[in-house]
Amino acid sequence: MTTSKKKSAVSVYLDPDVMRRLSAYAARREQPMSLIAEAAIASFLSPDADERREAAIAKRLDQQDRRLARLERDVGIAVETLALFIRFWLTTTPPLPEPAAQAARAKAGARYDNFIAALGRRLSEGPKLRQEIPEDVQGSSTADDEPR
Repeated sequence: MTTSKKKSAVSVYLDPDVMRRLSAYAARREQPMSLIAEAAIASFLSPDADERREAAIAKRLDQQDRRLARLERDVGIAVETLALFIRFWLTTTPPLPEPAAQAARAKAGARYDNFIAALGRRLSEGPKLRQEIPEDVQGSSTADDEPR
């Protein structure tokens, strides 16, 4: 016949803020506070607690590294896109004679507003340029493909 182990009671003093957080956590999880406190103490006293904590930190760092790599890629795409557009625009747009330049300046405000509206639609509805570019783009284009 096996006998069940009876749990021992312990009295602890907690900072009011810690007690409030423990109570809120227990309510969210719909678990008794004693069960949560017992699990926390067991985790703290566990011999592999440091390894688990290190593994959790390493996992978070890996996630941050992947996010940073995606951000770096996206910024690189944006910079190259802008540079390519500027180079193309400068090489293909002839200077306007003065009367035509004045007319173009007069239209610039309306054209800019249309551009901003189109950009807003693209950003809100997609697809994003970075989604159209494969992750593993290789240097498959030749130098002849790019405008100079």
